[in-house]
Amino acid sequence: MEVLHTVAALRERLAPYRRREGATIGFMPTLGYMHEGHLSLIREARRRNTVVVVSIFVNPLQFGPNEDFDRYPRDTERDLKLAEEAGVDFAFVPDVKEMYPEPFLTGVTVSGITSRLCGASRPGHFDGVATVVLKLLNIVQPHQAYFGMKDAQQVAVVQQMVRDLNVPTEIVPCPTVREPDGLAMSSRNVYLTPEERAQAPVLYKTLSEAAARLREGTVPLGKLADWVAEQIRTAPLADIDYVEVLQYPSLAPLSDDAPRTGRQVIIAVAVRFGKTRLIDNVVVTL
Repeated sequence: MEVLHTVAALRERLAPYRRREGATIGFMPTLGYMHEGHLSLIREARRRNTVVVVSIFVNPLQFGPNEDFDRYPRDTERDLKLAEEAGVDFAFVPDVKEMYPEPFLTGVTVSGITSRLCGASRPGHFDGVATVVLKLLNIVQPHQAYFGMKDAQQVAVVQQMVRDLNVPTEIVPCPTVREPDGLAMSSRNVYLTPEERAQAPVLYKTLSEAAARLREGTVPLGKLADWVAEQIRTAPLADIDYVEVLQYPSLAPLSDDAPRTGRQVIIAVAVRFGKTRLIDNVVVTL
């Protein structure tokens, strides 16, 4: 595996693969501090592509002024070791000046689907996500880019951006990878105290039960979010940011009288345990 720190160096190393007939480039952007969720995406990219590229970059644009940019967990040496073991060919590890040379005056905004869920509680977050993802797609120019469905809104935003701007990259959503007790793997899980960690599995337990009730039609759509919130509050340390039941991927509101069959519905939550904000979701096809 080669580690590259500049746009020019990465483009130079990838150029032969773009010229080779039948060769494909798979790409996975990350904030680093890798876990099995990241590695599962890398292995899928490895299975499907000639060459695999991973970026490791904690993007300041997607963190708000009171969020955890400075304390976001970082261990680049460990990340590079895991990436190499998983089959990565090139690791792109730029610094902030390489990604955002001054003056940096351009941003990307995806409207509509960013106004709900994390977009509502983290203003500007998805502008930062869309901007850095578009930059990385332009730098790497991959045939496919892999994203985990743990952040289903991010997947929807990136897919919308790629479609709207005619970016010639296929976005490949991959299933959420979970701990044995159901907690979605996240770099932020290391922040949880033992007591918080013990209560956090209430999220997926509740989402799974809600998905079953949604499929069976035993809870009206209009009351499902309230039922989910009630179940999550049985964990004393859970502080709910949002619980929403929406159409997916449009994230438009649902109504009880709309046709059910064939629709995709997302049940999405964001919950704080102490200072740690966790997100999770399930997407159900009715």
